[in-house]
Amino acid sequence: MIIGIPKETTDQELRVGITPAGVASLVGLGHRVLIERSAGIGSGIPDNNYLANGAELVSSSDIIFSSSDIVVKVKEVQASEWCLLHPDLVTFSFLSLGSNPELAEALLKNKVTTVAYETIEMKDGSLPILKTMSALTGRLAVDVAAHYLKSSQGGSGKLLSGIEGVSPANVLILGAGVAGFNAAELAINMGAQVTVLSRGKQRLTELRSRLRSNKRLNVGIATNDLVSKAVSKSDVVIGAVRDAGGAVPKLVTRAMVQSMQKGSVIVDACIDQGGCFETSRKTTLTNPIYVEEGVTHYCVRNMPGSVPRTATESLCNATLPYIHAIAKNGLDGATKKDSALALGINTTNGQIVNKSVAESLRINSN
Repeated sequence: MIIGIPKETTDQELRVGITPAGVASLVGLGHRVLIERSAGIGSGIPDNNYLANGAELVSSSDIIFSSSDIVVKVKEVQASEWCLLHPDLVTFSFLSLGSNPELAEALLKNKVTTVAYETIEMKDGSLPILKTMSALTGRLAVDVAAHYLKSSQGGSGKLLSGIEGVSPANVLILGAGVAGFNAAELAINMGAQVTVLSRGKQRLTELRSRLRSNKRLNVGIATNDLVSKAVSKSDVVIGAVRDAGGAVPKLVTRAMVQSMQKGSVIVDACIDQGGCFETSRKTTLTNPIYVEEGVTHYCVRNMPGSVPRTATESLCNATLPYIHAIAKNGLDGATKKDSALALGINTTNGQIVNKSVAESLRINSN
């Protein structure tokens, strides 16, 4: 099989779809791996490292999309790449299709088969690929919030950890999944007072247990009333809600944001699924923030792209077994053997086949 790895085109997206070690493992089994020139530079991987492990360098993404049996990316195909779509194409990447109807239309029109990292789901409900980037996103959210609380960045001038005799910042985290847990763990370790609200009682119980019921941790069910009260008292609010392939609910209204102290910080870590704040809109790593209702909003879709060396290695460790399975058995054969991978298929033959994605787009799934 021919596996193609294009250079990412999303703003400041410096991750890459495969490591040299991954190339070596595939080439060693008789597969071909095409890499677009400079695809790995942002992750600290020069072209020569890929060549040394058996990859073939190509000059453009056009060649990747036209010559590969499967195209492996980090982010979904961008609008500038839609002209490269064709019916025989199979892509393997993050997709977030439920909140992107324009992309869905392009994929369906061109009858592209897409496998989304975020909808590959194990029988126990865990998301083996998504969790790697969710963990990073949760930690980065706290790091970002601490930075933008500084007065030099337009923030309220509050130190997240506080100091002896001075109270720490109040951090509210919406969601108790992988991103929420990692955000809570880091914020507590930094000395913040942390509240986690979630609609999943079991996840809250697990989170409290894993964090050993830390005295700086409060948890609760995310009712509208409790969210409203918690938002008004918070210096930082982190949205870490997830929906399997679909769009997330708007848990925080504009009125709630208006109740926050000026210079507070919102980090919407679920903006790739539409965001959970009424005041959220997508930003980029080049222009990551805006101020609305006196509150700094950070709504970057590809937060792990800011730490590409760590993110690429972590992501590729999770995706490589699936790439091997597809390369060995073909997509049909691989999905017959692995029900988790089968759930990753979002579109094929001009149809949406993932139920959650279809419901978000209000399209009937087949």
